[in-house]
Amino acid sequence: MKIFSSVNDVADVQKLVSQAISLKKKPFVDEQLGKHKTLGLIFLNPSLRTRLSTQKAAMNLGMQVIVMNLDKEGWALETRDGVIMNGSTVEHIREAAGVMGQYCDIIGFRSFPSLVNRDEDYAETIFNKFVKFSGVPVVSLESATRHPLQSLADLITIEELKKTAKPRVVLTWAPHVKPLPQAVANSFAEWMNRADYDFVITHPQGYDLAPEFVGDAIVTNNQDEALAGADFVYVKNWSSYNDYGKVLTDGEGWAITNEKLKLTNNAGVMHCLPVRRGLELSHEVLDGPNSLVLNQANNRVWAAQAVLKNMLEGLSLT
Repeated sequence: MKIFSSVNDVADVQKLVSQAISLKKKPFVDEQLGKHKTLGLIFLNPSLRTRLSTQKAAMNLGMQVIVMNLDKEGWALETRDGVIMNGSTVEHIREAAGVMGQYCDIIGFRSFPSLVNRDEDYAETIFNKFVKFSGVPVVSLESATRHPLQSLADLITIEELKKTAKPRVVLTWAPHVKPLPQAVANSFAEWMNRADYDFVITHPQGYDLAPEFVGDAIVTNNQDEALAGADFVYVKNWSSYNDYGKVLTDGEGWAITNEKLKLTNNAGVMHCLPVRRGLELSHEVLDGPNSLVLNQANNRVWAAQAVLKNMLEGLSLT
């Protein structure tokens, strides 16, 4: 594996999930695999779980880790080609990524969308240029359109806890105080479609995701209808895709509460975190027995470790 940016980079999803669950039981079984190898974690945006879990995963594999918050610690980065850099940018992504590729065997890279220009964001220009110019395997730590490590951890969580072979999984939109990217929702939908679950997406009118991510999922604007019989409920806000980056409603009535959980099959409730308590999810749900948010956060380590293990094995063959 030379790149991990979406479910499409994984040849056998179930095998990767199984590897992650196995690593969870024996975290240090491959600790010699990463000896004398360096992982660079490059962040253009804030991170808690992604940074800590990926760093821990690399350490479990014996790797050295370099972390750089490029938005705060690096030079202002130019990503456009063919420009005269006589403005505020100091270093071009060509040289910056190229240098990092010389220092690191594998790189993790995180950047968020602008939520201004949809075509530019969905072209994944910054991430793709970083992959091209670094010249080493790259793991997406979240990009403009996807968050694959989170989605792999979500799938691991469901596979560990499901009680039927094909559980009903519902992705539901939730209120928020500001416009958020579609990345987590997009990515979760992609991975759920690959898992072949009974998958439903529910959101207010105007919040349809891009068709390539929705796939074969059932889509409804009736949240109660979607929740009926659900085994897992994934709660996440996202801004409009069609009216790009816009907030179209205050979302009143869309937050998941214990009362709404009565419609489900005693569903486990999921969220990628951070979560706005009392807004996206009620305190009673987050603090109650149905909450799986800490299970998901734990599985971020094993998701990252399984991906890094595959990349390191690829390096050993070159």
